[in-house]
Amino acid sequence: MEGEKLKLRTSDEILTEVDKNLMMRSVHVRGMIEDGGDSSEEIPLPDITKPTLDKVIEFLKHVDAGNPAPEIEKPLRSNDLKDVTSEWYANFIDLDDDTVQDIILAANFLDIKELLALSCAKMGSVIRGLTIPEFRKRFNIVNDFTPEEEAEPFDEARLAELAEAYEKEQEEKAKREGAGAGEEQKAE
Repeated sequence: MEGEKLKLRTSDEILTEVDKNLMMRSVHVRGMIEDGGDSSEEIPLPDITKPTLDKVIEFLKHVDAGNPAPEIEKPLRSNDLKDVTSEWYANFIDLDDDTVQDIILAANFLDIKELLALSCAKMGSVIRGLTIPEFRKRFNIVNDFTPEEEAEPFDEARLAELAEAYEKEQEEKAKREGAGAGEEQKAE
């Protein structure tokens, strides 16, 4: 017996019917349905193309067939994903950079954490070990540093300090905004 279907409209205007139970693995889709959305209406996927959706569905079907997505330890202990996951998952994500990036964006939008972790691990294995010039070349990044800036030594400790200060600043801002919202609710 076939289950209920969801209609997903991709960014390239292709309508795809997918098993509802399969797509309920997506936190985004599940939230739309549980928040009272009509599951018979089309669900727009504004930044996901049909080929990318097909890869997402392939992944979900494999997981749904009793093949739990792997827990990928971080940092990666190897650039070969077959060393950190099963052969099926490693072969599944063994794709060109653009396709992997599309899957990362789709997994993030649909909120499918296992697929996001796998696709990010793939991209991490690609990036790992690249020199800065190799990285720029591979991802078509223009070097906008002046020769003087390029010659400056990279200070990881200083970067960590700046990141920590920024994090604290953001936490304090969130607390202030949260307190401000509480004050407004009391006034009402």
